[in-house]
Amino acid sequence: MKIANAQVWVHDQDEALAFYTEKLGMEVRADVSFPEMGDFRWLTVGPAGQEDVSIVLMAIPGAPMFEPETTKAIEDVMAKGVAGGIFLTTDDCQADYEALSARGVEFSEPPEERPYGIDSGFRDPSGNSIRLTQVTLQAA
Repeated sequence: MKIANAQVWVHDQDEALAFYTEKLGMEVRADVSFPEMGDFRWLTVGPAGQEDVSIVLMAIPGAPMFEPETTKAIEDVMAKGVAGGIFLTTDDCQADYEALSARGVEFSEPPEERPYGIDSGFRDPSGNSIRLTQVTLQAA
């Protein structure tokens, strides 16, 4: 088995698509709407050169899929910034930090030395936490 997709909840799929492609430089993998499923939209992106993994930018469903309480619970957790997380690795955290900052990505944590490498953090427009790390210590 291999991981094909990981999902993050997003408030607005178009806004998320613009962020992940225009600011982070990811590629669209799939963007398909299904009218027979209430215009459900399957939207995935992924890093260039890593075609076997995609991030699903999933709109928070309402009825009939989720009860209003469930939808609100997801929105509440997202507002706290703990609903989802993405971990990106890079060969040069400082250079990518500077490039992403120039594209308008607002970092909550600039690159900092840690025991495992150089690590930084930011959030997408929906509040999902994203870590950008230059790993220097390999796990045993």
